[in-house]
Order: sequence, then C-alpha cells, then structure tokens
Amino acid sequence: METPATPTHCPYCALQCGMNLTPAPDGGVEVTERADFPVNRGALCGKGRTAPAVLSSRVRLTSPLVRSRDGALRPAGWGEALDRVAEGLAGARVAHGPDACGVFGGGGLTNEKAYALGKFARIVLGTSQIDYNGRFCMSSAAAAGNAAFGLDRGLPFPLQDVPRTGCVILVGANPAETMPPSLRYFTELRENGGTLIVVDPRRTKTAEQADLHLAPRPGTDLALALGLLHLVVAEGRTDEDYVRRRTSGWEEARAAAMAHWPEYVERITGVSVPQLRRAVRMFCEPESAMVLTARGPEQQSKGTDTVGAWINLCLATGRAGRPLSGYGCLTGQGNGQGGREHGQKADQLPGYRKLTDPEARRHVAEVWGVDPDSLPGPGRSAYELLDALGTDVRALLLMGSNPVVSAPRAAHVEERLRSLDFLAVSDVVLSETAALADVVLPVAQWAEETGTTTSLEGRVLLRRRALAPPPGVRTDLEVLHELAARLGVEKGFPTDPEEVFDELRRATAGAPADYSGITYRRLAEQNGIFWPCPSGNGPAGSPTGTPTETGTETGTHTRTGTRTDAGTGTGTGIRTDGHPGTPRLFLDRFATGDGRARFAPVSYRAAAEEPDEEYPVLLTTGRVVAQYQSGAQTRRVDELNAAAPGPFVELHPRLAARLGAAEGDPLAVVSRRGRAVAAARITTAIRPDTVFMPFHWPGEGRANTLTNPALDPTSRMPEFKVCAVRLEVVRP
Repeated sequence: METPATPTHCPYCALQCGMNLTPAPDGGVEVTERADFPVNRGALCGKGRTAPAVLSSRVRLTSPLVRSRDGALRPAGWGEALDRVAEGLAGARVAHGPDACGVFGGGGLTNEKAYALGKFARIVLGTSQIDYNGRFCMSSAAAAGNAAFGLDRGLPFPLQDVPRTGCVILVGANPAETMPPSLRYFTELRENGGTLIVVDPRRTKTAEQADLHLAPRPGTDLALALGLLHLVVAEGRTDEDYVRRRTSGWEEARAAAMAHWPEYVERITGVSVPQLRRAVRMFCEPESAMVLTARGPEQQSKGTDTVGAWINLCLATGRAGRPLSGYGCLTGQGNGQGGREHGQKADQLPGYRKLTDPEARRHVAEVWGVDPDSLPGPGRSAYELLDALGTDVRALLLMGSNPVVSAPRAAHVEERLRSLDFLAVSDVVLSETAALADVVLPVAQWAEETGTTTSLEGRVLLRRRALAPPPGVRTDLEVLHELAARLGVEKGFPTDPEEVFDELRRATAGAPADYSGITYRRLAEQNGIFWPCPSGNGPAGSPTGTPTETGTETGTHTRTGTRTDAGTGTGTGIRTDGHPGTPRLFLDRFATGDGRARFAPVSYRAAAEEPDEEYPVLLTTGRVVAQYQSGAQTRRVDELNAAAPGPFVELHPRLAARLGAAEGDPLAVVSRRGRAVAAARITTAIRPDTVFMPFHWPGEGRANTLTNPALDPTSRMPEFKVCAVRLEVVRP
C-alpha cells in the first residue's frame, strides 16, 4: 500500500509555501508539489525543493556534544549534556542573580517553541534577558505599525489582494530572490493593468520587473517618502475626507513633510524630481494602492521613522483600511511573525501582550500558575543582549540562531560569545555559533515534528511531522521539558506540541494576536487561519476589521476553496463552530483606542555613519536566491552551493576603474569595525557610490564584520543596511 503524502510547509522564508513530503527510497522524504495551497500554488524555489537534504545525517547533528577539558567538542549522552546545561545556567544564577542567565531565540522556531522558550526564561530562570534574532528582521516595521494602527501584523491583507490593486510601491524588497514564488503576484498585478514601483539602490531582479525603479542612496528612504508626501500635498492629491474621518495627527505630519521639497529630496536621495512626480501619479491615480516594505528601509537606525513616513503616504491618500489598499511588511524569517507574538521578545508576553501591562501580566500568570509579581520586566534587545555577554550576562541558552554570522559587528559579537562562562546551543547543525558552545544539543527539524507557524500574511499554519528524527535527536520542547525539571520546575513544559498550542491559545485569549479560536483540527481542515481568531463566534479581541471566511480564496487567480490539506478530511473551508479568522484588518476601524490611525510627524535625518575621506563608499547588505539567512543550513546543500558558492562584492564599473579592480579580483572592504575580503562582481546594476555584499557566509567574507550596530531608538533595530567603508584591491 502506498504511503500517503504528508502536506506541510517549507522550513525557510515567511511565505511558508505549501509542499507535500513523500517517502524516498533511502528512508527519507522527497518534496512534491502541493497545488492546493493558495499562496504558492505548487511553486517552490530551489531552497524549498532541496530542503530534505539537510535532514541527512551527513550534514546534521545526531548526538549531543560537550566541551572536554582539552577544549574540543566530543559526543556525549543526553543525560550528561542536559546536566551540564542545567548546571551552567544554575551556577550563573546562584553566583550573579537571575539576569546573569540569558536566552536567545530565533524567528524560525515554531509558535509552540517560541511560547515555551519565553515561558522557560521567565518562570524557570526568572530572567528578563531574553530576545531573539527576529529583532534584526522587521522590528522597525512592527514599531511603526503599532504606532500608526495600534496593531502589528506583517500584511493586514492576504497576498491574493496584491494583483488586484492599482499600484504597489515595493520599498527595499527583492522578492525575486528572497521569496521567488511570490513574484507571480507582482507579475499578475501588471498583467491586470496595475503598476509596480520598486525602491532599491540596486537594479535587482525584482527592479527589472518594475514599471518604475527608484534608486535612492542607501539610508535616504525616509527623505524619499517625505518628498513623495510633499508632492501629494502640493498637487492636491490628499484624501481630505478620509484624513478627517479616520486619522489623527495630520497637521504635524503635513508640516514636517512640507519641509522636504522635491529639489531638496533629489539632492539627498539622487532620485530626480521627474521620477518623484511620476511615482506620485502612478500611486495616486488608481482607486487602490499599496506600500510594501522589507529590510531596506527597516534595518536603519531611523527605521521606525522611515516606515512611519511610508505609512503617512498611505494615510494621506486614503490607502489604508480600505479594500485592496494599505501598508504591509514582507516578513523575512519563516516564523518571523509568530516568533515575536508569543513571548521570546524582550518586552512581550504571548499574544502580543505587553510585559509592562498589569492586566496582561495577570492573565498570562494565571495561565502559567504563577504570581504576576514573579514575572520579570522587559530586558535588553537582541544586540544589546549580545553586547552584554560575558559581563552582565554570564550564561546563555541559544536556540535556532547563528549570531556569529548574522549579527551586526559580528567579530565583536563572536568575542562576547567566547567570553561567556557558559554557552549552550540547541540547533540542527553545527553552526558557527554552535561551534563555540560548551554544550550543543541536536534537535529535530521541520519534517520531523509537528508545530505551527504564522506566515507573513498573519496566516497560522500547521506543519506536520512526516518522519521520525534520527536516533540521538530530540525536539526543542523535549529539551525545555528536561531542563525545567532539572532546574526545579517539574510541570508546565509538555513535550506534545498540540498540548503546548492549547495552552498558547488560553494565554492569547483576548490579546491583540488572539489565537484562542484556532485548533490543530481546524488548521488540518483549512489552509490556515488568519489571526485574530477568538474562541466562539463573537468579534475579535481587537477591533481591527471584518472577519471573513478563512478557507475562501477569491480574486482573479484563486479558487473558492473547499478542502485545503490533502488527506485531512472533507471540511467546507468555512467553519461553523468558531470564529473564521480575520484575513483583512482595519476595514471598519483601526486598533487604536479611538479607532483612528495615527500619522507620524517625522523628518529626515542622516544615517548614523556617513561616508568621509577615510571611508568614502556606502555598503549595503542583503541576500541571494540560493542561500538563506546565515546560511547555516543552505550552505550544507550541494545544489545551492553550486549556485552561490561564496561571498562577493558588487560594485559599479566607475568605482572599479578608480580602484583598478577587475572582475573576480579579491577586494578588501574595510569599515570602522573590521575587514572582509571577497571577489569583485562588477555591474551597472548598482549605484557608483555604493557596494553590496550578501551576508550568508562566515570567515574572511563575513559581511556583518563590517555592519554598524547603531540602534533605532524605538525598535532597537541595528543599522545593517548602511555604513561607510573603503575598498582595497588585495594584491598577491
């Protein structure tokens, strides 16, 4: 009898493409098409197609490792390894207090793991020192969205709405390489008569598809957005009735924007006045339009203000909280959305509750069975936590992150990790960070365990277990259960993910990110459920929009869905036993106290570090299609390495000529924080004053050796996207 395929989702980006896993002759699994999932409709990028390669014992960890007295990592049993971790954490706590223990999580952890990790930090360790690598992803967009709308959900509408709008401004995003199956939405937008504007210092593969490409100088996206808003006002294109009925703070925001006249903005950004005027016409003339941002404008020391300025553009033109219009953020990591909703962020409790809110503390403490006063307050943000290692924070438990490659000023972060009294890393592979640990715990992967993730749409999805993990490997939930018991907490950390999720539902009931009406059974019968989804049939906990049928996909390119996941039942796609979820937010009111959106009164300011005589060139960083994040997993896949074997420095021919550099020459890129060397890649697709490096590789070509940890004052996002460097040709 043929074994049925297991419907699940890709382990990589926040698109969370649907895929089927079928048994392979070698005992593993193969990826096959899953056309019923509406987001990718069967399409997968190379990373998704090759994802099972990392399941191989050839490339992954299958035994705990402990550091012996001679400094080498050696295989060990689980009992010894877990005892060492518990002793390391307990020793730091006894010697230096609870906040001497730190916890660092990841945006790739499932909702269940993120929830359990935050709970472990706060009630087992009693520490405030917990954050995660998602702080490096879209925290500025989250801060701006919360300020403007009262709620942060990456996209307040499904991706299916994108091809049906009139114009999309895509700011600092390159989905052709970061999430290739999503590019079809922008292609269909143009096929339907809409227009695409791409804002990026490089002429990326996405920019090549645009009707208009604006190439601002890195770090000037804020000036660009303000200049566009200036023109909207000057040309009489504001929606005054909408502004009056649905917003507040317009007078201050308008006054700030009017100080950014077009010629001034042209001098700052390098984008010509005619291009600015054309962008305004393209955005304002259709009945509907959207602005979508990604890491470009967000990973700046003024990222929150920058995103706020793009939101202002939407609000002033009446393009938010209306069908087929609005502001959205393209989340990066696989569970970047859910990862920050459920408690592994320094200032949050599950459900996007604020750690400083007494009622939020009371509710969550009741679910956890502890005194609200026992919960610690907010701790350090991600970079600040990493910077404190070895001084204030003496022991660290790290799950699913590789900051040795992914953090800004990475050489300094590596030094801080080495200075710890104790480091434990729970991961799938021996990453560059795991290689520094005192104990390494090998854990199960996406195909070997069940759990939920929340996609960039705010769609909660069920990843299903398709095969058992190899002997010697445990799940992260089992790790937390065992550590909690060793540290004196015998109950409260179940190993069954559905049991954890049911507790998460109770913890989020009535919260902004309310998951209480979502169950594994419903997820198995539908193509995911959009939060907020409270229990029962009443309105969502936050007054954010009109709930609609979660299982129904409408529009020019999708079908009105019936059942969604093969082999899970015959559901209609419209549940009658609970709230259907909320695909589209803000249609009735925004999630603020008075239901109005808030303008941000922001003005342009320069990057934290501008070029000078010693460092005359701007560096920006990003991704390539064949690698993912720090590359800890994708760099172990032969097919992906063949497509993207190593780092490079992209520079304009004019800059190359001044340096005397030829294609392929080794170039040293030097900043105030360090030096990286990679091969020259000469192209006219980048500005002459800018160089680009992908950040997937460690060692000599590590781009994040160079990047600036200057933090946004609100989001605490580091300024990955712009710093000053000089270039030198490395001669033999």
